[in-house]
Amino acid sequence: MPKILVIDRCYYSRTGLAQLISESALSIDVVQTDDLLRAREYMKWKPDIVIADFYGFLHDLHHIDQLSSIFAASSTKTRFILLPSARSAQLENYCATQDIWFSADKTCPLEAVDEALQNALTRMHVKVDNRHIASLLTLREEQILQLWKKGDSNESIAECMQITVKTVYTYKRNIRMKLGANNRFTLFRRGTELAQI
Repeated sequence: MPKILVIDRCYYSRTGLAQLISESALSIDVVQTDDLLRAREYMKWKPDIVIADFYGFLHDLHHIDQLSSIFAASSTKTRFILLPSARSAQLENYCATQDIWFSADKTCPLEAVDEALQNALTRMHVKVDNRHIASLLTLREEQILQLWKKGDSNESIAECMQITVKTVYTYKRNIRMKLGANNRFTLFRRGTELAQI
């Protein structure tokens, strides 16, 4: 499941971005903060995408390089989307030295922000979906996934595999965990590559 961290002083911007993210077709884990110290702690969570407005924090910073701990704590796959509420030459110069996925001020259309977010999510999922999934699942899990995909009931799967219904539930839970799906709907919604082995 993709993880997104929203860093913004403005409550309305944070909740608006969280709402925009929640409208995505994917199941996404979102954390919001209005505190840079917490943001640095949340970077240990290794978010896939960070959406931030650092401008609101400028008066708290003794030096712009304090932001470096946030960028330094990010993993190589983290994509940064910056949406500053106002321009700052100091902040722009610093961010120019970082790997930024998308940057625009908050007056840009929501469609542009949504498109940047979807592009970042799509690129992230292309990497996941191109993995050879068969290596993640055991032969038995592959067989159960095929029956599950066909729409067979748990009882039917249990009878076919000569196991108990409770064991079918356990296999399904393990399949979802291995493939990173929090429920059966996201498992089959994430693309044919994920649902087909």
